[in-house]
Amino acid sequence: MPIFAVHYSYSDSTIADRDTHRPEHRAWLAGLVESGTLLSSGPYPDGSGALLIFRSDDAGQLKELLARDPFAREDLIDDVRAVEWVPVLGAFAP
Repeated sequence: MPIFAVHYSYSDSTIADRDTHRPEHRAWLAGLVESGTLLSSGPYPDGSGALLIFRSDDAGQLKELLARDPFAREDLIDDVRAVEWVPVLGAFAP
Protein backbone atom coordinates (compact mmCIF):
# COMPACT_ATOMS: atom_id res chain seq x y z
CA MET A 1 0.00 0.00 0.00
CA PRO A 2 1.40 3.43 -0.88
CA ILE A 3 2.86 5.71 1.78
CA PHE A 4 2.18 9.45 1.79
CA ALA A 5 4.03 12.28 3.52
CA VAL A 6 1.55 14.94 4.62
CA HIS A 7 2.76 18.39 5.61
CA TYR A 8 0.41 20.63 7.58
CA SER A 9 1.15 24.37 7.78
CA TYR A 10 -0.19 26.44 10.67
CA SER A 11 -0.35 30.17 11.32
CA ASP A 12 0.03 31.99 14.61
CA SER A 13 -3.60 33.10 14.40
CA THR A 14 -4.80 29.52 15.07
CA ILE A 15 -2.63 28.77 18.12
CA ALA A 16 -5.40 29.19 20.73
CA ASP A 17 -7.93 27.13 18.79
CA ARG A 18 -5.36 24.41 18.06
CA ASP A 19 -4.63 24.23 21.78
CA THR A 20 -8.37 23.83 22.42
CA HIS A 21 -8.88 21.10 19.80
CA ARG A 22 -5.52 19.30 20.22
CA PRO A 23 -6.89 16.53 22.52
CA GLU A 24 -9.55 15.59 19.93
CA HIS A 25 -6.99 15.87 17.08
CA ARG A 26 -4.53 13.60 18.89
CA ALA A 27 -7.25 11.09 19.80
CA TRP A 28 -8.22 10.95 16.10
CA LEU A 29 -4.56 10.39 15.18
CA ALA A 30 -4.15 7.71 17.86
CA GLY A 31 -7.07 5.78 16.36
CA LEU A 32 -5.37 5.91 12.96
CA VAL A 33 -2.13 4.60 14.48
CA GLU A 34 -4.06 1.70 16.03
CA SER A 35 -5.59 0.84 12.65
CA GLY A 36 -2.20 0.99 10.90
CA THR A 37 -3.24 3.90 8.68
CA LEU A 38 -0.98 6.46 10.36
CA LEU A 39 2.65 5.37 10.73
CA SER A 40 3.97 8.43 12.56
CA SER A 41 3.19 12.09 13.15
CA GLY A 42 4.39 15.08 15.06
CA PRO A 43 4.63 18.86 15.04
CA TYR A 44 7.61 20.89 13.87
CA PRO A 45 9.41 22.41 16.88
CA ASP A 46 8.91 25.96 15.59
CA GLY A 47 5.11 25.55 15.59
CA SER A 48 4.84 26.15 11.85
CA GLY A 49 3.17 22.83 11.09
CA ALA A 50 3.42 19.07 11.33
CA LEU A 51 4.50 16.00 9.39
CA LEU A 52 2.24 12.95 9.19
CA ILE A 53 3.15 9.67 7.47
CA PHE A 54 0.14 7.68 6.20
CA ARG A 55 -0.62 4.46 4.38
CA SER A 56 -3.46 4.94 1.92
CA ASP A 57 -4.76 3.22 -1.21
CA ASP A 58 -4.57 6.48 -3.15
CA ALA A 59 -4.48 10.27 -2.88
CA GLY A 60 -8.28 10.57 -3.11
CA GLN A 61 -8.86 8.27 -0.16
CA LEU A 62 -6.23 10.17 1.84
CA LYS A 63 -7.87 13.51 1.04
CA GLU A 64 -11.21 12.21 2.35
CA LEU A 65 -9.51 10.94 5.51
CA LEU A 66 -7.70 14.23 6.15
CA ALA A 67 -10.98 16.13 5.89
CA ARG A 68 -12.11 14.28 9.04
CA ASP A 69 -9.19 15.60 11.11
CA PRO A 70 -10.62 17.81 13.90
CA PHE A 71 -8.07 20.49 12.98
CA ALA A 72 -9.38 20.43 9.39
CA ARG A 73 -13.02 20.51 10.50
CA GLU A 74 -12.24 23.58 12.62
CA ASP A 75 -10.31 25.24 9.74
CA LEU A 76 -7.06 25.35 11.73
CA ILE A 77 -4.73 24.14 8.96
CA ASP A 78 -3.52 26.83 6.56
CA ASP A 79 -2.13 24.46 3.95
CA VAL A 80 -1.92 20.71 3.36
CA ARG A 81 0.65 19.17 1.05
CA ALA A 82 0.33 15.42 0.53
CA VAL A 83 2.82 13.56 -1.65
CA GLU A 84 3.32 9.88 -2.26
CA TRP A 85 6.63 8.80 -0.79
CA VAL A 86 8.72 5.73 -1.58
CA PRO A 87 11.05 4.90 1.32
CA VAL A 88 13.97 2.74 0.24
CA LEU A 89 15.94 2.54 3.50
CA GLY A 90 15.09 2.73 7.17
CA ALA A 91 12.07 2.14 9.38
CA PHE A 92 9.42 2.61 6.68
CA ALA A 93 11.19 0.72 3.88
CA PRO A 94 9.90 -2.70 2.85
